[in-house]
Amino acid sequence: MTLENLLADVSTETLFGLGFAGVYLTIALAVVVLVVAAVFSVLFSRIGFGMKVVWLIFVIIAPVIGALLWFFIGRNHTPVRHW
Repeated sequence: MTLENLLADVSTETLFGLGFAGVYLTIALAVVVLVVAAVFSVLFSRIGFGMKVVWLIFVIIAPVIGALLWFFIGRNHTPVRHW
């Protein structure tokens, strides 16, 4: 049994569906990585405890928007510690 024989029995709709499944899984994985990175970034940032809680709630309630806003807006406004 060769790959050509196996693919001959599979319809184009099935292959098309499998392609979309791969795209959806890739997007879902990217969202999970983005949200986990945002949570760890908030937890280890130098902002106060109250603002950490606010950002974490925002990232959890609205994962994509919250994580993107954290990386583009919130992280830029954290105080810098000068040694």
